[in-house]
Amino acid sequence: MTTGEKIAMLRKGNNITQEHLAELLGVTRQSVSRWEMDLAFPETEKLIRLSRLFSCSIDYLLNEVISKDLQDNVTVSADTCVAFIRECGFFFLATSAEGQPRLRPLGMICTDGRKLFLATDSRKSVCMDLDNNRKVELASFHPVSRKWIRISGTAERDSQPVSRELVLSAYPTLLQKYPEGQEMFLAIYGIHIRKAEIL
Repeated sequence: MTTGEKIAMLRKGNNITQEHLAELLGVTRQSVSRWEMDLAFPETEKLIRLSRLFSCSIDYLLNEVISKDLQDNVTVSADTCVAFIRECGFFFLATSAEGQPRLRPLGMICTDGRKLFLATDSRKSVCMDLDNNRKVELASFHPVSRKWIRISGTAERDSQPVSRELVLSAYPTLLQKYPEGQEMFLAIYGIHIRKAEIL
């Protein structure tokens, strides 16, 4: 997957238009379009900003990091988990409610390098499920490699300002969804990874 294809995939996976991404980076929409078509290449400063915006490494944007991890079958780190899921575009979260399994598609996930963070709305039933039973599993399918990632661990609601800042910097569109006065509905959960494997 080329750098341009990764930028396009990450942008779409975060529901960001080319215009909005251009505005966030201080470039024209045409520049973003040219990057995504591999007709031009982002400057170093823009690559740094893209990596922060999408919570991925610059190496990921430039190299075939995920493909190498898949081939070598190395230990799956939190960074690799997030990069894999972002390439897929979404993931499934499995929880348990009243002794019954529940499966939901979600899209917002990032990492601090140690654990995963997901964002949802505190008014949704997924929050009650996570608060009542902390054991979770996440899974995502990569359509190009035809591989699955499966992650199991425990979820814990995280109200630390640093975690909130991490999620908001990874998904700036959340600021539009939760304007001032409604930010109390943004629920962030940290996932402590017990096991992660790519199959």
